[in-house]
Amino acid sequence: MNIMDFNVKKLAADAGTFLSRAVQFTEEKLGQAEKTELDAHLENLLSKAECTKIWTEKIMKQTEVLLQPNPNARIEEFVYEKLDRKAPSRINNPELLGQYMIDAGTEFGPGTAYGNALIKCGETQKRIGTADRELIQTSALNFLTPLRNFIEGDYKTIAKERKLLQNKRLDLDAAKTRLKKAKAAETRASQLNSARLEGDNIMSEQELRITQSEFDRQAEITRLLLEGISSTHAHHLRCLNDFVEAQMTYYAQCYQYMLDLQKQLGSFPSNYCNNNQTSVAPTPSASSNVIGSSALTSTSGLVITSPSNLIDLKECSGSRKARVLYDYDAANSSELSLLADEVITVFSVVGMDSDWLMGERGNQKGRVPITYLELLN
Repeated sequence: MNIMDFNVKKLAADAGTFLSRAVQFTEEKLGQAEKTELDAHLENLLSKAECTKIWTEKIMKQTEVLLQPNPNARIEEFVYEKLDRKAPSRINNPELLGQYMIDAGTEFGPGTAYGNALIKCGETQKRIGTADRELIQTSALNFLTPLRNFIEGDYKTIAKERKLLQNKRLDLDAAKTRLKKAKAAETRASQLNSARLEGDNIMSEQELRITQSEFDRQAEITRLLLEGISSTHAHHLRCLNDFVEAQMTYYAQCYQYMLDLQKQLGSFPSNYCNNNQTSVAPTPSASSNVIGSSALTSTSGLVITSPSNLIDLKECSGSRKARVLYDYDAANSSELSLLADEVITVFSVVGMDSDWLMGERGNQKGRVPITYLELLN
């Protein structure tokens, strides 16, 4: 029975406090009650924390989209995470494409040019898929997890203490309002009732002192938590550096894989090219030795050049005339800009990269890419 009485009294007290706060909040919104303003430093800290939370959520969600573009896969991973279970491993898009290419190349025949190229491309795609998987794992551990921990941990604590501070402020302002009303009533009261009203004033003043003390204490607790946002920024900066480093590693790996693949494709013999393919480069006259006549040009601009033509051109002594097949803009002062259909003089230089020759046009001289030239007799 005593326990029941205690619970009822506590419930009644909580209900009274809730009602008092609701009335105070409503009157403030209507401009009928005064509101205790927080100091400028605390307001700035609250604003900084809210700004940090909003942008951290946006960055975190967009990073998840970047690493996993498939929304269904993201939802599945989220469900498994909430169930505290490991998501099943799935093949990613580069790995799936690589497997298809390898299977197709095997079907067409590894001894054919197309089949061999498909297998090599497929192996490279699978390596890119592995690098992509490593990027996702590293970024999730070193970047996404700390951001999520802030949103679901530190900021939730800040929000809880901020809400408590709001309640303490409403209690303080309600106590101020009651004291103000009590003093006004005392002024209007008769001498007969003054003793009772004076007692009400004393109780209101005591209540005000208690609520003021509780508000000041909660404001200090909230301030200490909010000042930790600067440390959060420093921690997130280190995490951002880790994310950038992971991306650098990933893109460097992809570039190296594709560079190696291009070199492998460039080593295919010219007689593997099919004459009825639409991707074959323009065929010169029969009397000309064409650099690139056996080049297989894909829609992505990849050029596969016949090694036999390169060897003939690089090992020839003296200078030769060559016609320019396509316009070329020099990348730096060591190169020579070219215009389609013009004729220039070319010759090899010992030690120069196999994909380049030295070209001359009047007084101008510079390196020129051999795939842009047609060697003339």
